Amino acid sequence: MEIDANKIAPDQSIPAGKMTFLGDADNSGSKFLHGALLAIIDKFIGGDKLEPPNDSVLSKAKTKITRRRKDDSANNGSTALLKTPFFDLPDEIKNAFFHGTKRRLTFVHGTYKSERTWPGALRAMRDRMENPPSEKTRMALEELIAPVSCPECHGSRLQPESLAVKINGLGIAEYTALPIAELIEKVDAIKLTVREEKIAGLVLKEIRERIRFLDAVGLGYLSLDRASATLSGGEGQRIRLATQIGSQLRGVLYVLDEPSIGLHPRDNKKLLETLQQLRDLGNTVLVVEHDEETIEHADYVIDLGPLAGTHGGEVIATGPPKSIKKDPNSLTGQYMSGKLKIEVPDVRRLPNGSRLKVKGARAHNLRNIDVEFPIGLLTVVTGVSGSGKSTLVEEILYPALYRHVYKSPMEPLAHDKIDGLDLVDKVIEIDQTPIGRTPRSNPATYTGLFTPLRELYAMLPESRVRGYKAGRFSFNVKGGRCEGCEGDGLKRFEMNFLPDVYVTCDVCRGKRYNRETLAVKYKGFSIADILDTTIEDAFPILENIPQIKQKLQTLLDVGLGYVKIGQSSTTLSGGEAQRIKLAKELSKRATGKTIYILDEPTTGLHFADVHKLLEVLQRLVDTGNTVIVIEHNLDVIKSADYIIDLGPEGGSGGGRVVATGTPEDVAAVRKSHTGKALKETLK
Repeated sequence: MEIDANKIAPDQSIPAGKMTFLGDADNSGSKFLHGALLAIIDKFIGGDKLEPPNDSVLSKAKTKITRRRKDDSANNGSTALLKTPFFDLPDEIKNAFFHGTKRRLTFVHGTYKSERTWPGALRAMRDRMENPPSEKTRMALEELIAPVSCPECHGSRLQPESLAVKINGLGIAEYTALPIAELIEKVDAIKLTVREEKIAGLVLKEIRERIRFLDAVGLGYLSLDRASATLSGGEGQRIRLATQIGSQLRGVLYVLDEPSIGLHPRDNKKLLETLQQLRDLGNTVLVVEHDEETIEHADYVIDLGPLAGTHGGEVIATGPPKSIKKDPNSLTGQYMSGKLKIEVPDVRRLPNGSRLKVKGARAHNLRNIDVEFPIGLLTVVTGVSGSGKSTLVEEILYPALYRHVYKSPMEPLAHDKIDGLDLVDKVIEIDQTPIGRTPRSNPATYTGLFTPLRELYAMLPESRVRGYKAGRFSFNVKGGRCEGCEGDGLKRFEMNFLPDVYVTCDVCRGKRYNRETLAVKYKGFSIADILDTTIEDAFPILENIPQIKQKLQTLLDVGLGYVKIGQSSTTLSGGEAQRIKLAKELSKRATGKTIYILDEPTTGLHFADVHKLLEVLQRLVDTGNTVIVIEHNLDVIKSADYIIDLGPEGGSGGGRVVATGTPEDVAAVRKSHTGKALKETLK
């Protein structure tokens, strides 16, 4: 683990003279680093050669630094450099700042000057972390640490003696680095002598069985050395599932929460076979799932509803899939029977000639491919698991766009260049991460609805008489909030060796505000009452306030009428959090040059929720924006204007562009697994 230079200088678009460091996590440390930067610029302007220290990385690399005369930069002087964004400073200055210099620097502290050596920001922050001025500073500085590959073993984690042992020409690190599908072939190719068979025959048999279990649950594209922290929830769940199959247990209740997450329709069949295998061993398998194919293969279905939130919580239908389809009260059954369905668009948008073109994408398993993303369309990137979709979109296109638009130091993975970056003025990634991690965060605060709501209460006659301003109605600052819980509505009790326990505040009874603030009412509702009201119930109460009405309307449009305005973000599902983010974007004025990137947005969504999601995405595109989605859901894929299908397989068998064009174009490509699945859907 090493300190990450990008975390020391998170926003490198700021001019050097106003540069802040450490993300304001350590103010005194930030001022110290800023002083060092100014001293380095002063040396540079003076014509001094900023040689790296003998023990630095740059010194070992024998970096060539040319000598400049003092008058080379005299015309511009230090003023020009101080106005230059940190990102655009000469490499010599940035190298000296991060890695140090042999030259002694002159630090200025008001009228006082001092000379000292400069080891570089990386070493200075490492030393500060070892001897922090406070525990708070130490915790803040720990955020600067990032994993770096070990220079001795190059990430293999083993000593040379262990790596020297080879079987069929490969060491253990090389075997574990192979995709599981390829590893099966390599392990099957191992031939043992009679003597070796007695020693390792059973071990080899066990290895073959276990890696086949992993392949059977659709994980053939993963390698055995993949860090568990980088696995998606669905991948981790399927690994545990493979372990259980290998154990051959009977009489066990298995509970799985959406095991099909991240699976291509082709791989889903393997997963279903695995679940049936567990059942046939004599176990009970309970699955929470929205995938139609999985529901169709169930022996028994329990359908809850009829809708979500306050409109749900009832058992609507039970029985085999056939009986669910016949139940008129079951929304799930109506979609499965075809009575309700997501229609194929009558007309698809056509490319207008503007496009982003990624050239020479070659990170991970991508095969030096060129890919075009049309501007102003709904583009869906498809392909089997491990085909390179996330690498292309999340690790090359998104970082490159983000760096271009926001002058961020974010580095995309290996590619030659991207044409058309000037066609974009904003890039937004909308995922299913929480909108906040504390009870204070809620739909009102996230969407900006809380500000006009507080202003409304501050304008009421009762507030004016009492002299209340908008800040009085905030639960984040002193004044109007309940000080018993500091506006949380809950009190936290720390439990040693156990998770913290939250209990409703005994002073305000969870209302967050003091009695004086709650006495101010609009149409008979205090601000706490409004926050505790669902969006659909609050709409008729607040529809006369244009600014509030517009934000409530967008939340209704994305199907969140059942959510309370002040509902804690910690109680929202991933799909709900994602739709709140979409509602926030819908309420903004469209620039027509915004790109929205979504990675599997249908995770955790029912057919009806997917229907609403698609309506929102189409609205974003209708206003001139570009939406790029990574998705396996066939309802989303068939609704696209343009598809980019990667593959044909996962891991080393993927990384190529298999097909591009409309869903009809892709369905006509025989070697496309997505095309085969689409052909059935488009009938």
